[in-house]
Amino acid sequence: MKISRRTVVTGMGAAALAGCAASPDKFRTYDGPPVTRIQAFKGKRKLQLLNGERLLKDYNFELGFEPTKHKQFEGDGRTPEGAYLIDRRNPNSRFHLSLGISYPNINDLNFARSHGLSPGGDIFIHGTPNPFSNEKDWTWGCIAVTNDEIEEMYAMVRNGTPIYIYP
Repeated sequence: MKISRRTVVTGMGAAALAGCAASPDKFRTYDGPPVTRIQAFKGKRKLQLLNGERLLKDYNFELGFEPTKHKQFEGDGRTPEGAYLIDRRNPNSRFHLSLGISYPNINDLNFARSHGLSPGGDIFIHGTPNPFSNEKDWTWGCIAVTNDEIEEMYAMVRNGTPIYIYP
């Protein structure tokens, strides 16, 4: 039986596509208890996902280049402190995946404006652009976890979930 060149090329293309389909997908599924609260402890670098009072998962994280104190102004490298919500998702983040934090709230906005400055924004929990990086506190005020961890969180956390960020 003679195999045509077209059959070989078509078969190679199908094999290549099958290899792509077998690669891990960054969009995981989760069917466990809902995450009802997120707590981030900046000083301990610990983030917790909770269902009521029950701890579901905890993670270590990195912060902004100025990790102490509450974020006040755009570019200060600080991470906000206080009560916020997860208010958006970015599946195309340059930091793998990201969950948006509702900073600035009205108090943050009013404080910055009273000083004639912008409070900044675009604060997220996100992955890393380089999974092999050993940098400490490299973000501009976000909370950074590994790419594997943000994939897990992205599946578990829904928009509207409260996040409490403590010093």
